[in-house]
Amino acid sequence: QQSELNSFLWTIKRDPPSYFFGTIHVPYTRVWDFIPENSKKAFQQSHVVYFELDLTDPYTISALTSCQLLPQGKNLQDVLPRDIYRRLKRHLEYVKLMMPSWMTPDQRGKGLYADYLFNAIAGNWERKRPVWVMLMVNSLTEVDIKSRGVPVLDLYLAQEAERLRKQTGAVEKVEEQCHPLNGLNFSQV
Repeated sequence: QQSELNSFLWTIKRDPPSYFFGTIHVPYTRVWDFIPENSKKAFQQSHVVYFELDLTDPYTISALTSCQLLPQGKNLQDVLPRDIYRRLKRHLEYVKLMMPSWMTPDQRGKGLYADYLFNAIAGNWERKRPVWVMLMVNSLTEVDIKSRGVPVLDLYLAQEAERLRKQTGAVEKVEEQCHPLNGLNFSQV
């Protein structure tokens, strides 16, 4: 029953009330039907919504892209052991080959092409830091490819907030997410 689901919604008792809602970075269509009505109602009734990051801000996206890169003049081949680099390169060639068969007719109908999608996800992979390449590889599965073009829950809620003319903001800066990941050493990655 919808009313019995754990809502990941906390209420801060004040006047008016504030809410804290825990999200997950997956296509919203995978989880939307499982979000209880109390959470959806709290969102609808809110006037101000803050997100982890402002994923609708071009600067945020640009800064996220930049923070993933190795220092100038360095390539992934320079920092990965040769055997891992070769396996990674072969795997990405396999993914690129398979991607057309992983795409849905709906994606094709919206004008998404496998080469474009591969480049959007894996473009410039040889310049990325290992931790970001690991995250990228984890998202290069058939299931994840089939859901590309559907916004993740955070972005969907941000787009809805904008559409409903709610005031929005972010509680973190890109650097606060980027620096801890970039601080992991190779063995941790």
